Amino acid sequence: MSEQCCFSMRCDPQDLKQAMSIHTRKITDSCRDKDCIEDLRVFLTTGSQTVLDSCANARVRSAELLYTYIDVEPVAFDRNHYCIDITFYYKIIADAVVGAGRPACLYGLALFSKRAVLCGEDSRAHIFRSDTVLGGPDGLTRMTANLPTAVVEVLDPMILSSCVKEVCDCICEPVCQIPSAIRGFFDEELVLSGDKRRLFVTLGQFSIVRLERSAQLTVPVLDYSIPMKECCDNPMSAEDPCEMFSRIPFPVQQFNPMGCSSSEEGYQTC
Repeated sequence: MSEQCCFSMRCDPQDLKQAMSIHTRKITDSCRDKDCIEDLRVFLTTGSQTVLDSCANARVRSAELLYTYIDVEPVAFDRNHYCIDITFYYKIIADAVVGAGRPACLYGLALFSKRAVLCGEDSRAHIFRSDTVLGGPDGLTRMTANLPTAVVEVLDPMILSSCVKEVCDCICEPVCQIPSAIRGFFDEELVLSGDKRRLFVTLGQFSIVRLERSAQLTVPVLDYSIPMKECCDNPMSAEDPCEMFSRIPFPVQQFNPMGCSSSEEGYQTC
């Protein structure tokens, strides 16, 4: 397919066969964010919370993005702009130091909410599809059938720091509502209140947010796209291994000594 695309970009306008109407999504607006999320509370599971209450210290090992909830609402004072509310759900894994034994594994849930306002353009057309149910679960209604679609691309967060605080030292915060689907990622109940100590983590996150609208475009057509590569069940079986090895470039960089400040994979930074 890539070979055909390169050929098409250098095509002669005389080779155009016809014009074709296609349906695609037009990006109306987008933005990118670099969030430093400080002191994000981790809601530990029942067993993990028991360990944290009696451990000497805890350090976060990893953070994994489980799910991203996206809600789009029109801005009241500007009909062309839309408010995008985003909630990220993370699975946090930490190690707790208990006595002189091996560290105990703790895990729980952390969530972070943010808001973005983007231009989604105005559309008076209500779009319904055959795979949606009016008023059904996650289905369209007349009030939402002309909203743009929000798309969020996000990387797994980077762990910047973590700490353990006594409950008396924490700022009082309302108990959050966690969807049942998110609770299903954990084999124990999450402790939302009544704890003695709490684990907090600081995360760094990169994300891209955009609004899209359905659009019909007319594009030039050269010819129907036919794959040029042949299918093969096992690419290694029908080829001489020495011939294949001869086409592999010599890994010069892997023989080059790397300094302590290098961040290449396979080397640790000082």
